Amino acid sequence: MAIANQFVQEGKNLDWLNNTEADVKYKEVIASGGRIFIALEDIPVGKVGSVHASGVWDLPADNTVAFNTGDELYWDNTTGKLTKTTGTYLAGYAAAPKAQASTTAQVKID
Repeated sequence: MAIANQFVQEGKNLDWLNNTEADVKYKEVIASGGRIFIALEDIPVGKVGSVHASGVWDLPADNTVAFNTGDELYWDNTTGKLTKTTGTYLAGYAAAPKAQASTTAQVKID
């Protein structure tokens, strides 16, 4: 049986190195490592900043399909919207129903 060495942190917020080619703005969606995070501050290129790694967020969403609570959602980094289409970035799951025409959705990121 493996034993954990030590508790590091709860994981609600993480330190994230901006190794992209653009500065990240406060509350911007960050697609990284197959998941999404929400910036807690402006994070210049090459700097470390704090990001949310959990929580329920209102984010832009695909308005051609309805979401049901619990639907697995993905982040389309090209359109900047949540979608149910399997994609590169797992966003989490729908935290509330979304009507087809709605342009935003609640997502539980994790």
